[in-house]
Amino acid sequence: MAILEPFIPPSRENWELLTYFWQFYPIFASLQFVTNWYPMGKTSYESRFNVPGKIGWVTMEAPGFITLLYIMFTLPQKNGLDSLPGANWLMAALFTIHYIYRALLAPLFLNPSMSPIHILIWSNALIFQLCNATCIGGWLAGYGPTTSDDWAGQVFAIEVGMMIFGAGLLGNIYHDDELREIRRAAARNQKRKRQAVKEGGKASEDSVAKVYMLPKNGLFQLVLFPHYLCEWVEWGGWWMIGGLSCTPARCFLLNEIASMLPRALNGRQWYVEKFGKDAVGKRKAIIPGVL
Repeated sequence: MAILEPFIPPSRENWELLTYFWQFYPIFASLQFVTNWYPMGKTSYESRFNVPGKIGWVTMEAPGFITLLYIMFTLPQKNGLDSLPGANWLMAALFTIHYIYRALLAPLFLNPSMSPIHILIWSNALIFQLCNATCIGGWLAGYGPTTSDDWAGQVFAIEVGMMIFGAGLLGNIYHDDELREIRRAAARNQKRKRQAVKEGGKASEDSVAKVYMLPKNGLFQLVLFPHYLCEWVEWGGWWMIGGLSCTPARCFLLNEIASMLPRALNGRQWYVEKFGKDAVGKRKAIIPGVL
């Protein structure tokens, strides 16, 4: 059953058209270089157009892997395929694992709090997820390799790609948790302040404000956004599994870089303005010693 015939799952014509234009997403993403307006996370602000942080994050991120899985289970039958190669399901599984962590576990169970997300940022992220999942899903579910022979000679690349993906995922989780610990510490501190108020004390002005610190562990010693870098490593390994000819995997990695690089550079400037050049030191934004 098609959710939106002939787009989800996509017809070959629509999939080819979307995949072609998806290669030009970096042009749109590059607009971030000319503005630092990004009302999400540490740069969010109060607005009637905000979506609550956790709800917004789940609803803009989870549709991606849900759409991918839906296409994986419906498109083969539509195209008369009895089964798909194991490598196709491997790539789908790794994609799903990443987003179960990113879209469900992190916001709902791990993050102590999340700042609100502006509806424009939310809608752009949702569109990104749907387009990306449709491009990838179409390739994995019938418009890319459809037999084991199509994967012949790629065992070594798959094994190395899986190790790179795993290293990137673990690094992503580790550095995410370093940021979460700052919020957990701030929450504990604010809880103590609220308790002091109840006991007759006086609350300081920042008792309910956002609290930020410069993280220092792991790759945070070298760059300010190592979780972004680790995510690039993840999807670089994932592209390696699919092979250099896997256009959707290549687009995903390049589109991620195009989206996240401007945010990292603007974010470094935010840290400099917040804590000063001396505190930030020689740490780069995202690539150690380079950028």
